[in-house]
Amino acid sequence: MHIPDGFIPPIVYVPAYIVDLGLLVYGFKKIKQNLNEDTLPTLSVLSALSFILMSISFPVFGGTSVHITGVAILSIVFGYWISFFSTSLILFLQAVLFGEGGITSFPVNSLSISFFGSLSAYLIFKFLKNFLKEEISCFISGWVSINLSALIVALVLGLIPLIAHDNSGNPLYFPFSWNVTIPALLIPHFLAGIVEGLYTASVYKILKSKGLVNV
Repeated sequence: MHIPDGFIPPIVYVPAYIVDLGLLVYGFKKIKQNLNEDTLPTLSVLSALSFILMSISFPVFGGTSVHITGVAILSIVFGYWISFFSTSLILFLQAVLFGEGGITSFPVNSLSISFFGSLSAYLIFKFLKNFLKEEISCFISGWVSINLSALIVALVLGLIPLIAHDNSGNPLYFPFSWNVTIPALLIPHFLAGIVEGLYTASVYKILKSKGLVNV
């Protein structure tokens, strides 16, 4: 789901950077307020697992890749602000150290995967756990989280050729429209969402059995 460098024009990534950095500053304040020596080890382990999961990606037609994220379980356990900041840091490190994603595309990756992925997982879990078993709520949260992120990435990429082209209409950056990006991203992530959901539910069950979940 990472978008590489060279796909996003400045008209998109500059305002995205402004929004993303503002949210990250607020997220960092939430981390300072809510983390302590008891919760930090669990956050570190889940973040390390997320780093590994997002590093195992497979390229798909349409200009990006498919992978699971580990975002949902972080958001469910620690809240969406902490999950957003932690996984955004992961995306930044992957872009800088391994070329997974890009620097110019970082804010779009951060907002789509980390912010909206975290926010949707948190809200869906909080709502569904009132009616369903917690493990089922975790599964649905994980599935929706990764598919919403994929949809946002697909919509952003499909918008690029409409707003960044030469006088002849030839794309200057990413060349494919929504009729390519949406199926290219949503079809594989529909299946990846099942793995994400199972991962989220399984890890939640393990953490709960050890008394490490308080939601």
